Amino acid sequence: MAFRTVTTLKNEIAELRQRIEKLEALLAAGRAVPPAAPAASKQEISPEIVLAISAAVAAYLGKRATIRQIRLTSSNAWSAAGRASMQASHTIVRGNR
Repeated sequence: MAFRTVTTLKNEIAELRQRIEKLEALLAAGRAVPPAAPAASKQEISPEIVLAISAAVAAYLGKRATIRQIRLTSSNAWSAAGRASMQASHTIVRGNR
């Protein structure tokens, strides 16, 4: 995995900020494309959080990616899936063997 320099990251953040400003201008003008799915929550995600998520995705993938939707959830799906997996497992060891 290639590491990016601080200058490269600052340039990418500046570019992302410009894109956000452009999208905000399009939204204000009423010409923005409607979202693919209706938003379940009316909570807004700050531009700083969007930048952090974008940077994390880029770091994980090793390249820039288009983020199409970000939504806040209050689901415990990951923990529930983990518990279900453990409870359904047939390899649970009990006690000392």
